[in-house]
Amino acid sequence: MTVTVRSFAKINLGLRIGAAREDGFHELLTVYQTIGLHDVIRVSVRRGSGIEIQCADPRVPRDESNTCFRIVEKALAALRAKGRVVIEIEKRLPVQGGLGGASANAVATLLGLERALKKRLSAVERLRIAAEVGSDLPLFLVGGTVLGVGRGEQVYPLEDLPAMACVVVTPEVGVSTPKAFAAWDRRMSDEKQGLKPSFLTAADAALKRRSSIGSFTGAFAGRDQSGKLTVSSGSDTISELGRGLSAWLSERCSSAPSGFVRRGRAENPLLWLVRAGIENDFERVVFPEYPELSEGKSALLRAGAKYASLSGSGSTLYGLFGSRDAAARVAVRLRKQGWAAAATSTLTRRAYWRRIIS
Repeated sequence: MTVTVRSFAKINLGLRIGAAREDGFHELLTVYQTIGLHDVIRVSVRRGSGIEIQCADPRVPRDESNTCFRIVEKALAALRAKGRVVIEIEKRLPVQGGLGGASANAVATLLGLERALKKRLSAVERLRIAAEVGSDLPLFLVGGTVLGVGRGEQVYPLEDLPAMACVVVTPEVGVSTPKAFAAWDRRMSDEKQGLKPSFLTAADAALKRRSSIGSFTGAFAGRDQSGKLTVSSGSDTISELGRGLSAWLSERCSSAPSGFVRRGRAENPLLWLVRAGIENDFERVVFPEYPELSEGKSALLRAGAKYASLSGSGSTLYGLFGSRDAAARVAVRLRKQGWAAAATSTLTRRAYWRRIIS
């Protein structure tokens, strides 16, 4: 039996980089948003043993360094299952593109493996395994609009923002995430200053006013005494967290100047999120190294994007547009200018889970 799973991409609606941690990672704060672009993963379990990865893209590793390989190893042990697992990866997303392609592939593989084996892990076990494999993986077990903290692996579902059209530009250059972090550390060392994200402060204040949690950062799951990730199962806390950030966004919307209210309705809250002062810190170190990425962002803004940003550490850029027709026209225009551009839209949580299994 072969199970086919769509492996959807994500973009980052703002990404703040904090201090380096003792484990070598950095503290991060971001809002992940799933979008409609995707790879296709096919998983089958056959007689025998071992893990085989098939992919026509030579840049995709086929050994234990592949996130799909690692997650299958851990899942088989947790499920106490055996067999020869074959994973076919049909790549449509860019490699090292900042869209979370490899991480999404791994989660899609996990979901496909469960179906192929007719066995299921608990939600907590899924999150634990995903976080052990990589920082970006847990968000794909949630989908929609997702708050990411810690090194990005601690995820909390936020109240879904309405779907919005976007154009994704994928330059040929690939950006190494470790190198981008190293460049960030050098920059921070040179500037000799810390970083306190403005939207973290604002969201914290909103939560203190509107919920009983007391602290935006204090609400998150942490680590046990051994340093291992602990996943909170307190749905009330997560709900309060989502409501707190939503309340903050609502406050920003309610104080909007009249120019941002059209036909009696405020604009899509997604635009208010990105206008609230958040940005992707990686742009500060990636754009000087790769000027073509800065040019790509400028091209999106010139084409009428209401907001444009680098996704993750790059190299993918995205722009948000007011309608699907506008996004489609811009994608065509940018392709004529030589950019690799595709029109898509953000995916709500419900749409994400409805479409993920073929």
